[in-house]
Amino acid sequence: MSEPAAEATAPLVETVLQSDRVFEGRRISVRVDEVAMADGRRARREVVEHPDAVVVLAIRDDGDIAFVRQWRHPTGRPLLELPAGRIDPGETPEQTARRELREEVGLDPGWLEYARGFFVAPGSLDEFLHGFIARDCVESPLETDEDEELIVEWKPLGEAIDLVEAREIIDAKSVILIQYLALEAVGPLGRKIVRHYRELE
Repeated sequence: MSEPAAEATAPLVETVLQSDRVFEGRRISVRVDEVAMADGRRARREVVEHPDAVVVLAIRDDGDIAFVRQWRHPTGRPLLELPAGRIDPGETPEQTARRELREEVGLDPGWLEYARGFFVAPGSLDEFLHGFIARDCVESPLETDEDEELIVEWKPLGEAIDLVEAREIIDAKSVILIQYLALEAVGPLGRKIVRHYRELE
């Protein structure tokens, strides 16, 4: 992940003066930092700590994409998402992507490519998500986590894009990778056209 030059960001840098962990859970921790801003002012920052994670867009030979539908308690509803999961200690993002795909969809990819990475919610959460595209998958299931109940669904890219537009897929990591794949699918000329229309807006 490229970062801007230090001199360009110097006016934005904050220094942590004190840090207190106020909650330690199984999946997340929460800390409260007192910071000094670059201009000398002080502020309080509440940070949710979560291990980095992966999201995988797996494409079957017929072009369909693997999704999992699962209950998401914080939202109070089931969501349709791409397979994903947190990186365990000692794992690389690629190893996690392969494990999660086997656990959630029962497939092991023969071809796995890093697509892009992004922060999930940088205003309050330190989690960084690594996105992968998987192809040439073969059956190789692993047991799912005890606290997960998933329904696997396969959808063509066109339908997935329609579901994003209809706000039926509203999980950010899934939206990002679906739109990434859609942009890649149109090729260099298509990307040039998209950039042109963006400049006109």
